[in-house]
Formats: sequence, structure tokens, C-alpha cells
Amino acid sequence: MSDILLAIDPKNPKIIGKANKPKEASSLPKPSGYHILCAIPAIDKEFDNSSIIKADKTLADEATLSTVLFVVSMGPDCYTDTNKFPTGPWCKVGDFIITRPYAGSRLDIFGTEMRLINDDNVEAVVENPIGIRRR
Repeated sequence: MSDILLAIDPKNPKIIGKANKPKEASSLPKPSGYHILCAIPAIDKEFDNSSIIKADKTLADEATLSTVLFVVSMGPDCYTDTNKFPTGPWCKVGDFIITRPYAGSRLDIFGTEMRLINDDNVEAVVENPIGIRRR
């Protein structure tokens, strides 16, 4: 698999092989049970208010420690437990959410870091995640 390059576009994911001939990707994984598939929003490549470019290690650390995620899809059992979620779902597909750093299973899908988290790992929904950083 190391000779296969992957790229993601939510509307049209492609797999590019050795010959660089694109073919349709089967699809993103479908979360099972009460799991939520989330993408990590793009990390700024430069430090705030400067033209200093971050090292690859810094970018990787920021992605790993990211607390802001984008909800891509939800398993069929998300938020169905009315005893645990009496007010209904805490988020929906298309929301930006806040969760704890290191929450969930980290995955690399089509070259994008993503996570599978549990439905009860959502701590908040934010309309605009710009400017939100982990401390």
C-alpha cells in the first residue's frame, strides 16, 4: 500500500495508484454502533502573525492534540439511548465539535487524519472553530 497515494475530496474521493490513474474510492468507512467519524480541520502551516513555517513534527503534534473535529458521519446507534441522552443528539453531521485531546481512534484516511470517537465524547458544538486552540 505504500505505493498508493490517497487524496480526499468529500464529494469525490480518489485513489491514485502507481500509474497515477485515478479511480473512484469505494467510500469512507461507515462508523458502526455509537461511533462518530470525524476529520481534523486543516492545521495552519505558519505560526500566528508571522511567516515562520512550522516543522512537520509540530504540525503532526498539533493534529494529534487537536480538540476541534468536524463530524463526517455517525453510526446508526449514536444518541439512541434516551436515558443517556434525554435531550437528544449532542451534534450532527457537518458540525464542528470539541472533544478531549487523544480522544478516539486515530486513522489516516485518504491522506487526511481522522478519528472515530464515541458519541459521549462530544463536549461542545462550535459554529466557527477559527481561533480555538488547546491549552
